[in-house]
Amino acid sequence: MTSSALVLGPMMRFVDETTASVWVETRDFSQVSVHAGGREWTASTFAVHGHHYALVDLHGLEPGTVTPYSVEVDGSKVWPEPEHGFPPPVVATLKPGKPLRLAYGSCRTSVPHDASGNRTHGVDALRAYALKMVSGTDERWPDLVVFLGDQVYADLTSEQMQEFIKSRRDISEPPGEELQDYEEYAHLYYLAWSDPANRWLLSTLPSAMIFDDHDIRDDWNASRTWREEMQQKPWWHQRIVAGLASYWVYQHLGNLSPQDRAADPVWQVIAGHHGDGEPDVSRELDSLAERADREPESYRWSFCRDFGDTRLIVVDSRAARNLASDRRALLDDVEMAWLDDRMQGGFRHLLVGTSLPFLLPMGLHHLESWDEAISEGAWGRFAARAGEKLRQTFDLEHWGAFEKSFRRVAAMAGEVADGRRGPAPETVAFLSGDVHFSYVSEVERSSGSRIIQAVCSPIRNPLPRLLRSFGALMSYGLATPLGALAARSAKVPDPGLHWSTVKGPWFDNNLACLEIAPEGLKLWWQRGVVRDGDNARPQLERVADVTIAPRKAGEPAREPG
Repeated sequence: MTSSALVLGPMMRFVDETTASVWVETRDFSQVSVHAGGREWTASTFAVHGHHYALVDLHGLEPGTVTPYSVEVDGSKVWPEPEHGFPPPVVATLKPGKPLRLAYGSCRTSVPHDASGNRTHGVDALRAYALKMVSGTDERWPDLVVFLGDQVYADLTSEQMQEFIKSRRDISEPPGEELQDYEEYAHLYYLAWSDPANRWLLSTLPSAMIFDDHDIRDDWNASRTWREEMQQKPWWHQRIVAGLASYWVYQHLGNLSPQDRAADPVWQVIAGHHGDGEPDVSRELDSLAERADREPESYRWSFCRDFGDTRLIVVDSRAARNLASDRRALLDDVEMAWLDDRMQGGFRHLLVGTSLPFLLPMGLHHLESWDEAISEGAWGRFAARAGEKLRQTFDLEHWGAFEKSFRRVAAMAGEVADGRRGPAPETVAFLSGDVHFSYVSEVERSSGSRIIQAVCSPIRNPLPRLLRSFGALMSYGLATPLGALAARSAKVPDPGLHWSTVKGPWFDNNLACLEIAPEGLKLWWQRGVVRDGDNARPQLERVADVTIAPRKAGEPAREPG
């Protein structure tokens, strides 16, 4: 059997000190084996809607080791593919006591990496990063890359995706150029992850992921009105079920440790299959997806990991919403309680990954809080209709548009930073994407730890220049006091935190890196640039860097400006 037996992957997913999970998609029902350090681990595939997947758990590994590996399907070697010329993939286990280093970003479209694709969508920062790592000139590999939403665009499809859709159905009928079913999602993920350089990177660099709206559809769960409008569309039910089911397979499953995965109801069906043939969990997975959409409290997409003295919490800020008028919340009660339980001190750094920036530029935050208030009836029925239209037109559905949820999480962050939930960390850092520009903000505080927001967006999907001007306008100048005045006019309570921009915004396609260093929390952003017309091999260039130093004893905290 040739490498055609391997459709996609391998992808290095969950990795800790002694275990690693390798994800693959294969052409047929298969036995998949991973070989590393003279050992072999094997798993059978499971089926979903005619596609075949395996997640191979490597256990009993040595901490802090870097070991090349290979993949076999039914006894034939399928990876690495020597014709691509990349180094062998490796399993890099975590080293106890080693400070965390991770990369992160969001919003990445899947278009060709030629001159045309780079002209319309810019250089793929992830691919430029992969080529830099291949060169061997940077030996400090991240321990993890965290993708904070919009890994795929189900509603804004590329020409290549549209060609596939046209081969299956009449694109003039709804949902048109948008995705319809699981088969189309599977092809979209293939387009996103099959470029040789990115595929090599993902075969070696462990990854964690969370969705945002475009993984399903723009403004997903923005409001009750939005949801009711979608539910009236005859194609929507199939779309949301396929979107969540494919997300479970391609993204969510690899986020989980073997222990957490063992509690997952669909994985229990896969793990409990001991009969002949391949388990097909299409029905169980569709049922889970349908129930998770209808009853968000029934399933959790968020996850939490501790890396020595650093905790990383990755929060679902899309599917876990409660959109009922009297209980409107960005996180429902169950999800909020889960987050509350994990927002604790006792770590050197507390990192909170949420696809939507928790701290938008304050002008935007006030605008969204005002729009939420009038959309929910603060100025009457006519204004509510206008507010809803504004909300959907301008994507006013971030944390600021769920004012009660924002203030609850702001209180949690403040309690952690003040040492009321255990020893105060050096920083409480929110890591986000979504807005298609990057920046760093810091909360203005008179005491306690530093609370920051560090955004990296997009990896590859730049804003049009007109919208860049709007983003900059909302970040500086009169936007903040005017937005605050509008919010007060709708009787919106004070957000409980006040913050200002430390650096930014900038609008490049970029990938951010974070490192726990003796001097503090180091952050930097890198972009790909084409030199001498070589679109196939972009260079990596630093865009910005910030170091959040720990506050010295007796040093005053950042005061309101």
